Amino acid sequence: MRTRILLLGATVAALGTLTACGGNNGSPASGEEQAVGAIAVKDVGGVGRTLVDASGKTLYFADQEADGTIKCTGSCLSFWMPVAGTAADTKSVTGLATMKRSDTGAEQLTFQGKPLYTFKLDTKAGEAKGNNLTDAFSGIDFTWRAATTTAAAPTQAPSSSDDGGYGY
Repeated sequence: MRTRILLLGATVAALGTLTACGGNNGSPASGEEQAVGAIAVKDVGGVGRTLVDASGKTLYFADQEADGTIKCTGSCLSFWMPVAGTAADTKSVTGLATMKRSDTGAEQLTFQGKPLYTFKLDTKAGEAKGNNLTDAFSGIDFTWRAATTTAAAPTQAPSSSDDGGYGY
């Protein structure tokens, strides 16, 4: 477990360095960001046109929840925060809807049927440290993707430990 935590810390530090070198200073160029209510579409370095929340943080979905079934519960929620939403928010971007979480009863935004989350290690606007990240919670392996407007995942994945992901 200690090795996994150390590997996670080293990977996050490396990703932070790569993100800082990505050439995006956090200030969108003219036409780069489209404000659409609480959710916006923004060019995120290395990812493309991506859904972001009101503070500019990247929104993600898990491949394992692509059928609309919420599996990120319990300890998973300490790293992946559900994006709360209302029916009014769904009018801002085509493909947005809401669903009720069975564990909390809260309304969560979905994109193309996939529940949306923000990632704890994305500490500022324009970061996408969770894109293509694999981790495991409560015996479920997750693969996380930035929610791009095409919902297509980029092919480049961050490096991970030799067991195929991170166990928190």
